[in-house]
Amino acid sequence: MRNVLISGASIGGPALAYWLTRYGFKVTVVEKAPTLRPGGQAVDFKGETHLTVLRRMGILDDLRRVQTGGTDQEIVDANGRKLAILPGEFTGGALEIKRGDLARILYDRTAADCEYVFGDSITSLTDTPGGVQVTFERTTPRTYDLVVGADGIHSNVRRLTFGPESDYVRHLGYYYALVDIDGDFGGKPQLYNEPGRMVATGGPKAPAFFVFASGPLSYDRYDAGQQKEILARAYRGMGWRTPQIMAAVRHSDSVYLDSISQVRIDRYSQGRVALLGDAGYGNTLGGFGSGLAMVGAYVLAGELAAADGDHRPAFAEYERQFKQYAKIARNGNAGPFLAPATAARIRMRNMMFRSSFLMGLMTKMGDKFATDIALKSY
Repeated sequence: MRNVLISGASIGGPALAYWLTRYGFKVTVVEKAPTLRPGGQAVDFKGETHLTVLRRMGILDDLRRVQTGGTDQEIVDANGRKLAILPGEFTGGALEIKRGDLARILYDRTAADCEYVFGDSITSLTDTPGGVQVTFERTTPRTYDLVVGADGIHSNVRRLTFGPESDYVRHLGYYYALVDIDGDFGGKPQLYNEPGRMVATGGPKAPAFFVFASGPLSYDRYDAGQQKEILARAYRGMGWRTPQIMAAVRHSDSVYLDSISQVRIDRYSQGRVALLGDAGYGNTLGGFGSGLAMVGAYVLAGELAAADGDHRPAFAEYERQFKQYAKIARNGNAGPFLAPATAARIRMRNMMFRSSFLMGLMTKMGDKFATDIALKSY
C-alpha cells in the first residue's frame, strides 16, 4: 500500500506527506484552494511532545526564526481602561507562528518529493479490493492504495466516507471571525467584551478577531459579502471602538467566518480511508489543533511504515494511540471563555486573568494534555 492521496495542504496534510515520502511512499496532495493560503491566524505548539516532533522533522529552527512570539493583550472596558491582561505565554504556548508561515515551511520541505494538485477537490471515493477509486472536480480519475482526509473540520473526505457533516460535527453555540483590516486602532493588542460578544484588535489571531454567541447560521462560507453582513448584525450597537472597527470590516478583502464546533466520531478510519487533524478530532479555537495534526501525522506515517504499508494494523494502532491523546479535543468550548454570556461571567473571567496562580495552573494543564502520549521512534 504505497500510493497515498492526501486531501488538504494546510498543516496536517503536508506534515504527513513529509513523513510518508521519507518512508518511501508515493504521495499526492490535493487542495481545493488555488494556491497556498498566506497569513492567517497564529497557531501554537505546547510542551515537549510537540517540540520533539518539530525537531525530528528538522523544522524547529526554521519555525523559531519566523515565530510571532506570545503577545500580551489588554482586556479593556468601554472607555478603553485596562481591566486585565491576557498573557502572551498563555495564548502563544512554547512556540507561536502564523498558520500561513507554517504551511509554507511544510510545503517547501515536501514539494520536491511529492505531487501537489491545487485548485481541485475530490468528488467521490470508492473503496475496492484493489484500492480507492477517486474522482475529482478537474483531474482525471485515479486509483490510490490509501486516502487520508486532512481537510479540516468541514472535511470533504469524512463526508464522502462516513456520511454527512451533521452526523459528526457539533455546533457549540458560537461563531468566530478573522478579518484583515486597515487603520490605526491603538497599536497595542486589545480585547473588549459585552455579554455574548467579543471583539479584539492587534492580537495573535488576526488584525480583527470576533467571537459571538449564535445558533446555527445558514450562509456561504466562500461569500465574503454574506459573512460581513452576519458580522454587521451581530455587532450592531456594541460599544468601545466597535463602530470604527466594523466600518473597516466593510472595506476588507479578507474575511473568514466559521462556527465554533467540535468533531465527534467514534473511529478515525474506514477501509482504506483515514482522517487526520481537525477532520477526525477538531475543536475550533481549542488551542491544540495544530499540535494534534503534527503529532497525528508523525504517528500515522510511522505506523504505516512499521506495518510495511498494510493499512489495517497501521490504522488500528494509530487510532489506539490517538483516542487517548486527542481526548482534549472532545472537551471544552472556547466560546464561553472568549465571549462570556453575562456581565458577571465576564468579570469572573477577568479575575482569573489577574491571578498568576490560576494562569500558571492553566498553562501547566495545557502542557500536560500536550505531552500525554509516548512517542515511538519509528
